[in-house]
Amino acid sequence: MLYEATKQGNLTRMIRMAHFADIHIGMENYGKFDPESGVNTRVRDFLRCMDEMVDYAIENKVELAVFAGDAFKNAQPNLTLQREFASRILDLSAQCPVVLLLGNHDMPPNPIRAHSIEVFDTFRAAGVSVGNQYEILDIQTVSGNVYVATAPYPAGARLLNTEQIQGKSPSAIDQAIANQILTLLRYLRDCANVAANPSAPRVLAGHFTVAGASTGVEKTLMLGRDLEIPLSELDDPAWDYVALGHIHKHQNLTHNRPGSPPVVYSGSLEAIDFGEEGEPKGFCWVELERGQTTWRFRRVNNRPFITLTIDVRGLLEPTDDVMMVINAHDGLGGAIVRLIISADAQHNIDEKAIRTRLILLGVSYCRIQFEVPHVSRSRLGENPETQTDLELLSRYWTEKGIEPAKRDRLLEKAQRLIDDMKQVDG
Repeated sequence: MLYEATKQGNLTRMIRMAHFADIHIGMENYGKFDPESGVNTRVRDFLRCMDEMVDYAIENKVELAVFAGDAFKNAQPNLTLQREFASRILDLSAQCPVVLLLGNHDMPPNPIRAHSIEVFDTFRAAGVSVGNQYEILDIQTVSGNVYVATAPYPAGARLLNTEQIQGKSPSAIDQAIANQILTLLRYLRDCANVAANPSAPRVLAGHFTVAGASTGVEKTLMLGRDLEIPLSELDDPAWDYVALGHIHKHQNLTHNRPGSPPVVYSGSLEAIDFGEEGEPKGFCWVELERGQTTWRFRRVNNRPFITLTIDVRGLLEPTDDVMMVINAHDGLGGAIVRLIISADAQHNIDEKAIRTRLILLGVSYCRIQFEVPHVSRSRLGENPETQTDLELLSRYWTEKGIEPAKRDRLLEKAQRLIDDMKQVDG
């Protein structure tokens, strides 16, 4: 390690801290295989954003880094992804202590199995602490010590024993989990209040949903129910800063509460889907000091998501009009683009010419979605040869009794697969 803790008697000076979360390395939506790097182009996007954060932290002499969970897409990342994440964390740990919190995507379903960041504990990586349980860490920095309380994702299998789960209804299990997590959070608060060094700042790092937070695409990534923690349990003078992960939208939940500690979701470093279109992505730069912490949000240059909605119904040359809208829009280069085209008929649009134009403009990925009027037909009059692939799928799932909301989600995924195939075919 390059840093060396210096003790200032019983005093701690202001400490520069980086707070980041939800990297989700391994997400490959809207990307393609890159033979030069051996990974998907979207994986490179996520790593590039992490590089930007690490570089800024090192250049600005970061003294503590707190990662608030969800390093990977799932709990079984391949060796290449593990290597890429680890190399960046080790770069950080050469500069300062690093705390890695366990998120829901880092946890295997079976708590006995190793989680995705356990390797840092296994090899006792110098300067790296893994927060896989509810405890207070006394972290030594170059400016004195910091108390970091770790609150990993509240998974029932890790918080409750078999007797507390067996034979219970889902609602009863949820209530038992809620009671346990609140007990643990209050325990951490009480430990912080009696910490040995009264001048040392106190940070709570948590990976969960806080009631009232603005949620988004992360809900679609959840495999089960999600527990909500009351904000009142975190808005406490025991903490100088609450570093949260799990929700991808950056937000400060106590921004309008004078005297409250910052309770902040740093948000994800890169957008995953169009549900995050337009949201700023980045990390938080914190100046920790007991009773007077300040912080600011630092944006990274993530890949933009752009939706263009175009109505060419009733026009004689609909393809030309689509081209005009595309050419008039600045900033498509490098973006992931979704075209929603309202047309009288899909076959009236030269989709290949549109894709060619977008490639020339440097678009990273394009998804074209057509909205055309559905002609009512009797069952005997329906001719499969006149229907699009999506219409046939929609008809099949309707006849199977799939509910409309689920059918729409399936059609969305089917459209993405069709677009991927067209992208590969050129």
